[in-house]
Amino acid sequence: MAISVFDLFKVGIGPSSSHTVGPMRAAATFAQALKDQHLLSDTRRVEVRLYGSLSATGVGHATDRACVMGLMGEWPDTVDPTSINARIQQLRESGRLLLAGTQDIAFNWQHDLLLLDESLPYHPNAMSLHAYGDNGVLSEQTYYSVGGGFIIEAAEAESGVAPTSEVELPYDFSSAVELLALCNTHGLRVSELMMANERAWRSDEEIRSGLLHIWSVMRECVEQGLRDEGILPGGLDVPRRAAKLHRNLLEIGKPNVITSTLSAMEWVNLFALAVNEENAAGGRMVTAPTNGAAGIIPAVLHYYMKFNPEACDDDVVNFFLAAAAVGILCKKNASISGAEVGCQGEVGSACAMAAAGLADVLGATPEQLENAAEIGLEHNLGLTCDPVGGLVQVPCIERNAIAAVKAINATQMALRGDGKHFISLDRVIRTMRDTGADMHDKYKETSRGGLAVNWVEC
Repeated sequence: MAISVFDLFKVGIGPSSSHTVGPMRAAATFAQALKDQHLLSDTRRVEVRLYGSLSATGVGHATDRACVMGLMGEWPDTVDPTSINARIQQLRESGRLLLAGTQDIAFNWQHDLLLLDESLPYHPNAMSLHAYGDNGVLSEQTYYSVGGGFIIEAAEAESGVAPTSEVELPYDFSSAVELLALCNTHGLRVSELMMANERAWRSDEEIRSGLLHIWSVMRECVEQGLRDEGILPGGLDVPRRAAKLHRNLLEIGKPNVITSTLSAMEWVNLFALAVNEENAAGGRMVTAPTNGAAGIIPAVLHYYMKFNPEACDDDVVNFFLAAAAVGILCKKNASISGAEVGCQGEVGSACAMAAAGLADVLGATPEQLENAAEIGLEHNLGLTCDPVGGLVQVPCIERNAIAAVKAINATQMALRGDGKHFISLDRVIRTMRDTGADMHDKYKETSRGGLAVNWVEC
C-alpha cells in the first residue's frame, strides 16, 4: 500500500484521530454512500453501534458526537469545531437528524447510538452503521478506525489485504534497510526520496503548498492554544497551562543559569501543551500522525523555526517529508494506533518521526536520520495508553511535551555519531509491534488499567 505524507498529516479536529476523526469519516462515508445509491429518501432511521475501544472510551473521546456529525454530512477537515456543541444540543432537544445534510429523520441518542461491551475481529476500534427503511435494512457497513484517521471497511479487514493502489512509486520501501539502500544508491537525502515519491500523486507546487498549509494549521493551533485559558471539558477539571506559561516565558528578563539552559526546552514544552490542550478541547488541529500525539511534531518544528534564524519554508517541507518516511515504516510494520499497540504506537511513532524530521533539516545523513528515529522510538517502547476518564488529558498532554524534548535529544545524539548503532530502526519497530501484541488490552486505550484505574482508586 502506497502511503503519502498527506495520509499521515491530515487536518482534523480533536480529541482523537482514531476515536473522533476516523469515526466521523466513517459516518460521513456511510451517509454519502446512501446518497450515491439513491437510498436517502427511503431512509427512516440510522443506528450506530460502537465496539471495543470505541465503546470503552467513546464518550471521553467524543466518538458519539463525531458519528452524529458525520451522519449529518460533516467531514473532520472542514467541519467548524465551534458549531458542534450547539448542533448536538439542538439534535438532542429535537430528536431530528439531517442525514447527509438533506434527509430529515428521527434520531434517538440513547436508542440509535449504542456503546456495546463487546469487540469485533481484526481491530479494537470497530463500528457498524445500519440504515433502515419502511421494510427493514436498506444498507449496513462495518468500519475499523485503525489509527491516524485511517478507516477500512469490513471486507478489507477480513481479507487482510490493503486495496491495491494504481500509484507506482519510484522509490518504494517497506523497511529502513530498503530506505537507506535507495538513498545511498541514488545519492538522495530521505526528504528528497520522499519528494520524488510524492510526485506520483501531485506536482511539486501542490506538494509544497499542501505541506505549508499543514504547517499553517499547526501554527494556528498553537496560537489558539496560547490564547485560550480556563478548564478543559470532560469533568476532570484539568486547567489549561499554555497561556500562562507563555506569559511567563515572555517575562523572562536577563538570562541566568536556569533560564539560559532551560528556556529553549520550556518553549518546546509550551508548543506541545498548546497543541494538546486545543486537541483535548476538540479544536482544529493536525493528526501527526495521530491526535493523541499531535503536539510532538509541531513542537519540534516550532523549536527549529524559532531558534534557527536561517530557517525557511523549504525546511518545513523537508521536515514533514522526512518525518513521514518514518511514519510510513511504523504504520506498515507495526501500528500507530493506541488501541492496537498502546501509546508507544502514537507518542513513540511521533517522537521517532519528529527526530527524523529535525535530523534531516539539520543536515543528517540517511544513516544518522535512521539512528535519530531509532533512539526516539526505542525509548518509548512499552508505553501504555491509559487515559484517565477516557480523556486525552492525563497523562496525554504532558506526555507529548516530554516526547518532544526526547525527540530533540535523540537527534542531537545521532548527529554526534556516524549513523552506526547497535539496534536498527526496523528491529525497534518490530519490537513495538510484538510488545503491543503482548500488552494486556486494559492498557490499550480502554481506561480499564494503569493510571486510569489508579486515579479512581486514589
